[in-house]
Amino acid sequence: MTSPAPPHPAASSDDPAHCAEVLATLLPYRRTLDTDTVHGDTPEAFPAHLRRLAAPVAADEPIVFTLPGFPCKSPNPAKVLGHLPDEGERLALRFLDALCARIAVHHPPGARVVICSDGHVFSDLIQVPDRDIDAYADALRALIHDEGLTRLDVFDLRDVYGRHLSHDAKRTLVHERYAPDLDTLRSLTRSDEPTRRLYQGITRFLFEDSVAFTGTRSALQRSCRRRAYGVMQRSRAWGELIAAHHPGAFRLSIHPQPRGSEKFGIRLLETPDVWLTPWHSCVLEHADGRRELLHRAEAERHGRLVYRRGRPSHFVAG
Repeated sequence: MTSPAPPHPAASSDDPAHCAEVLATLLPYRRTLDTDTVHGDTPEAFPAHLRRLAAPVAADEPIVFTLPGFPCKSPNPAKVLGHLPDEGERLALRFLDALCARIAVHHPPGARVVICSDGHVFSDLIQVPDRDIDAYADALRALIHDEGLTRLDVFDLRDVYGRHLSHDAKRTLVHERYAPDLDTLRSLTRSDEPTRRLYQGITRFLFEDSVAFTGTRSALQRSCRRRAYGVMQRSRAWGELIAAHHPGAFRLSIHPQPRGSEKFGIRLLETPDVWLTPWHSCVLEHADGRRELLHRAEAERHGRLVYRRGRPSHFVAG
């Protein structure tokens, strides 16, 4: 009969320093629009995040990160290679799994990232068919399994409401229970700089991705502004739902976050645009091995297309 494994070393003897070590592992990958460098990216400049880490560290338990994102591929063929995950998602998922492994060096119970795939939350607003979102989410789970990324999980509306309700019914339930009032959100967009930037970023993405729109440019702009508020409402609703299902988790975000935010903006891969994600772009691998996210139209000017398992994967320069 084998002896039980020894317990993890107690973290409570030096909790603040322990939390700071964990946060210091995240800081090099912070996604932000901040230009203020007075305080610098040191753990002490992020007291809200240190407080969020304190409970699992003191309890000597795994740290759980929740990351809304990985919804579906952009419908704009000038940006992406298709509607399924490719090298961009593969590298981003490997990065997140490796980040959890590095955190385990400082916090032996380890860490996990729950990818809160939100495509079905927004599909009517971003105008991507639900069948494509199902295919993307299923392929994402398969990719995590095939890559052996044991520190990652996927959470989506199917985990909340099952598979029997229609996607429209699920979206309605989320919106009615959790979405903020539209007038309040519009007022905040006018008064709060980070919210205004988010609104502008979402509006730009919607405009770029409305490839099938047949009306005038001004009509498209009006549609995108209206839908951007809907996306923001649903985004906040999805965040509230995630918090209810994953209490105590450390909230990551794929959007840039200011230093005082309770969310931590995370940069998944190198990109020339702070808003760019693997699902709005594709990978260009440079001759020196560096990998960069670019829109497809830009990447294919610099490289040749590479296939993986019979599907377009990324571009290689040269």
